[in-house]
Amino acid sequence: MYSVRLWAVRHARLLELTYRAFEPVIVKLHPLWKSVGYQRAEKPVGKLEELSKGLLFDCKMCGQCILSSTGMSCSMNCPKTMRNGPCGGVLQNGNCEVYPEKRCVWVEAWEGSQKMKGGDKIQVVQLPVDHRLEGSSSWLRVAREASEQQAVQKGGSQ
Repeated sequence: MYSVRLWAVRHARLLELTYRAFEPVIVKLHPLWKSVGYQRAEKPVGKLEELSKGLLFDCKMCGQCILSSTGMSCSMNCPKTMRNGPCGGVLQNGNCEVYPEKRCVWVEAWEGSQKMKGGDKIQVVQLPVDHRLEGSSSWLRVAREASEQQAVQKGGSQ
């Protein structure tokens, strides 16, 4: 898993482009998710998300994915679960103080973000993890929030 996770960071730009093509498809499927029911869609979509993101990013399914803001490095892989940057224990060589044989998740995040078009998003302060969302699909959350935002914009423009 660790070597695939490092590969994902090295190829952050490619994965960013892939997600930018994939996200609108998920959002356009809102009528399907709504007709099936978001709760009912949660299990199969969440499983697909867990498998794909688990393989590529060693995703922990926090339900609030910020890969596009962290250079395709999952911040939940930090043993201290630091959400907004590295702790004070990053070693001189950029490795983690808890697991000295591994690179700090946030060193990887910075390097990955520099390859991405939206790389400056790494500087946005993230909200703390809402543990009630653990195990849920962030893809479905993105679809629901985007469709709600579109509905508000349509309602406001009439």
